Amino acid sequence: MKKVLKLTALSAVSISFLAACGDEENNGVTDNNNDGADVNEENNTENAVENNEEAAEDSEPLAVGASNVPHAEILEFAEPLLEEEGVELDIVTFNDYILPNEALADGEIDANYFQHVPYLESQIDEHDFDFVNMGGIHIEPIGIYSQDYSSLEELPEGAEIIMSSSIADHGRILMMLEEEGLITLEDGAGVEATIDDVAENPNDFNFQDNVEAALLPTAYDNNEGDAVLINSNYALDAGLSPTEDAIAMESADQDNPYANVVAARSEDENDARIETLVEVLLSDEVREYIEDNYEGAVVPVED
Repeated sequence: MKKVLKLTALSAVSISFLAACGDEENNGVTDNNNDGADVNEENNTENAVENNEEAAEDSEPLAVGASNVPHAEILEFAEPLLEEEGVELDIVTFNDYILPNEALADGEIDANYFQHVPYLESQIDEHDFDFVNMGGIHIEPIGIYSQDYSSLEELPEGAEIIMSSSIADHGRILMMLEEEGLITLEDGAGVEATIDDVAENPNDFNFQDNVEAALLPTAYDNNEGDAVLINSNYALDAGLSPTEDAIAMESADQDNPYANVVAARSEDENDARIETLVEVLLSDEVREYIEDNYEGAVVPVED
């Protein structure tokens, strides 16, 4: 863009010079008023060039908070695509579910990309964050992992089931177990379901919900419990393959309400850089990258 603007300024000067020469040849006199207009035009053009250059130089990098895997990896792939659109990306990685929203609220980052919709909504309600959902990008189905059992049918009566302490994940976990025929929930219990909403538990499973999501892979490695439900981002980060190592996985169809989104402060809802980020993350190039790299452990949403 800078080169084009400089060429435009040079062309304006050349045209003015040639026009002045033509006047001298045709009339034999110099029109001082025209010279003044030419100078003004040249100055205006040069000022426009300088203003555009300064605006480009003043453009701030877009700081986006993300979980290491897969969010930061996806952003790294998208980085050159964003550069083509004139957006410089600054990726800030986090390894928990608390700090990315605090950093966004404090203005330390411009957006974050790590959380699903129910979690974002629960955080807004709990902390009065003034955030907005800028768009869903992908779904990370939760997997059930076990060191001792190769299928859900093998889980014994009274089996200890370890799940995330994040209340926002309980509904999806319990609905998954209900879909697998292991429990029955109270009528009307859905994404907001808790353990108290379990109406029937024929195998008398013992649910443990006091482990932070980031520590679930450690619980699995330490063979704690009979089964551990792990979010795919933490499973991938720990070297697990959800599609190969999990004994069961949550459905990741497009009706799944747990799409991971880009979130921003409400005041930045119209920030062109963030809008461009979402557009790039939903592009065919990024979709293909997700499908090829994560093989079902991360599923792009439909644009």
